[in-house]
Amino acid sequence: MKVAVLDLKAEYAELREEILPALDRVCRNAAFVLGEEVEAFEKEFADFCGTKHCVGLSSGTAALHLGLLALGVQADHEVITTPNTFLATAEAITYCGAVPVFVDIDPATANLNPKLIERAITPRTRAILPVHVYGRPADMDAIREVAVRHNLRVLEDAAQAHAARYRGRRAGALAHAGVFSFYPTKNLGAYGEGGALTTDDDQVANFARAARSHGQTARYEHEFVGYNYRMQGFQAAVLRVKLRRLYAWTARRQEIAREYRRLLAGARLEIPADDPRDECVYHQFVIYVSNRNAVVTQLATREIETVVHYPRPVHLQPAYSSLGLPPGTFPLAERACERALSLPLHPGLTPEQIQYVAKAVREIVGEK
Repeated sequence: MKVAVLDLKAEYAELREEILPALDRVCRNAAFVLGEEVEAFEKEFADFCGTKHCVGLSSGTAALHLGLLALGVQADHEVITTPNTFLATAEAITYCGAVPVFVDIDPATANLNPKLIERAITPRTRAILPVHVYGRPADMDAIREVAVRHNLRVLEDAAQAHAARYRGRRAGALAHAGVFSFYPTKNLGAYGEGGALTTDDDQVANFARAARSHGQTARYEHEFVGYNYRMQGFQAAVLRVKLRRLYAWTARRQEIAREYRRLLAGARLEIPADDPRDECVYHQFVIYVSNRNAVVTQLATREIETVVHYPRPVHLQPAYSSLGLPPGTFPLAERACERALSLPLHPGLTPEQIQYVAKAVREIVGEK
């Protein structure tokens, strides 16, 4: 039995009769960059997240970059974040001329550990950039408490957390601003690149709207040097169709995760913990196993696809070797990256596939 981590072809087949008219609408209106379709998506997604503003952008990386700039991050500033994330989180800090300062993770959740933030703060620290890793909300109350004490800004990287809730509030509405990626593999994915910034702050939103379009505040009126970070009409049209399904898709992901937990109970592995006060949306279902590469190989022989999120923490990537952070600097993040393995998880998984995957994992890793 073949089991894929993700099945975008099946998803398109399900949505085709809604997607094609939406794309046709963009063509008929010739609204290919920004325009009415993007404005409609911005309103719908802001309403979904519970924020005053949503600014549609060309990618999640663009959203991170503009979000940091909007919060005042400049050259020689420092931004505190997690090493257990995709490189773009740190890259956006670097784009601003600032320096990423990493703190280790909470091993129970794989998210940034708020208890370690304070010791990393220096006079150059401007902001904290938590990531809701795997779709599991970071401990935002504790992070905000530190930020308030030290007069720091908080930018929420919700690229993996569409529809997640923390203490009843949606991801994207938990900080000075939130950023999302709509890369095709995300829980809410475009048919290409896309991103968004959400905020209740008028000044942040106005800056992002101008900065995404070469610093324009009116046509051919450029108040500052900006960027070409505009969302395409086609992507907004696709996202509007998918947004209507996001509640149902999220519920199905959560149902599958519960079933995995039940079927894998007692196996020789670990699963990051969920806080019952919050709502994880399971962008990935990650298990921690010993001898991960051997497990990957054995699952592949049974035609079960897996992915590693992430094989190496950011501070050990060659791109950030200049920071001079050797192995052992953040031992908990490093251990997570050595053992993490993402199992197939998407709304189209059948009960038979879920049972097949869980049975195979148990047979390979053994019992505790």
